[in-house]
Amino acid sequence: MLNQHKIDIVKSTVPVLEQHGEKITTRFYELMFGAHPELLNVFNHANQKQGKQQKALAGAVYAAAMYIDHLEAILPAVKQIAHKHRSLGIKPEHYPIVGKYLILAIKDVLGDAATDEIIEAWTEAYGVIADAFISIEAQMYEESATQKGGWGGYRSFIVDRKVDESNVITSFYLKPKDNKSIADFLPGQYISIQLEMSGEEFTHVRQYSLSDAPGRNHYRISVKRETSPENPDGKVSNYLHEHVKEGDELKISAPAGDFVLDLQKKTPVVLISGGVGLTPMMSMLNTVVEVQPEREVTFIHAAQNSNVHALRDEVNVIAEKENVNSFVFYDSPTEEDRQNGSFDVEGYVTKMWLEENVQIQEADFYFCGPTPFMKAIYRSLKELDVKEDKIHYEFFGPKGDLTA
Repeated sequence: MLNQHKIDIVKSTVPVLEQHGEKITTRFYELMFGAHPELLNVFNHANQKQGKQQKALAGAVYAAAMYIDHLEAILPAVKQIAHKHRSLGIKPEHYPIVGKYLILAIKDVLGDAATDEIIEAWTEAYGVIADAFISIEAQMYEESATQKGGWGGYRSFIVDRKVDESNVITSFYLKPKDNKSIADFLPGQYISIQLEMSGEEFTHVRQYSLSDAPGRNHYRISVKRETSPENPDGKVSNYLHEHVKEGDELKISAPAGDFVLDLQKKTPVVLISGGVGLTPMMSMLNTVVEVQPEREVTFIHAAQNSNVHALRDEVNVIAEKENVNSFVFYDSPTEEDRQNGSFDVEGYVTKMWLEENVQIQEADFYFCGPTPFMKAIYRSLKELDVKEDKIHYEFFGPKGDLTA
């Protein structure tokens, strides 16, 4: 444990981290990958190129400094990161490497302001923080490997079926190559896929939400093809769409993630998705109607139009059940959409609409989608006085900030 003097030193750096955090983490990744390029086989290249990982790490370092004497306050955030680390295969031996280059980055960016006393305090503080992560992740690795159907690292799966769900989203049904049982999961969790792509020096790892209920003999992911040339995620999604075929082999890690539907509750649940953010929502919807058929569910999905609206028929079948209400929002419906009546509301999900159509105070809300969409939903729910413990969401990729 840190003594009080070193705790005070670390906490005194909080304003500096708030101002220079992203510079420090950007420099950190430059230094670490320069010395250890093999770690690019583990990290998400797209998140690096977009600056998401640097921003997320800066936030994590800032929070760790602020709560260095009370780390249990950030335990939920630590566990969320630990789930990702376990899914990616981050191991205890990686932490000394990270610590070395994080301290070097602090020295580089802060210069003379990073006194020997500050560096010594932060070096010791990093050890405390790393031990916390290693301990939590060790438990996660153990649970993943020893549960029924579980495994450690990456396991080979075969693409049993490949189904076009819309013009931009394709589902992949994955079955284990060894034909043995597969690990159960909680609705909302994800898997990591490790790809070795021709012409690429390093492997690429991407995490995809499971889009079906647990308890099947397969996993299903539904992947959006990113066509925008400036979006680095397009490299992997295009590869999956264009090159991965039925019968091909993929390596995946066991399910992980803490954005999960609470099946202990019986309160009404509202599932809100934008675009491909419907994938974890589909797992939650399929699960709740199977195991809690009496629970009231409102499923709200927003898309541009029917051309990009995935899994619509599946939701329509489910919506015929009692206690399930489904609403579709199109912000750019086609003329055919209007003629067919294939959507309920033209435009966006608004605070006024939610207030008029949803049991606000009784319900638990789960939502996922593009960051601007999630910011709008979060702001609406807060303005409607929904309590924080009833608001649940997940970013695709590193954690962001919905209040910014």
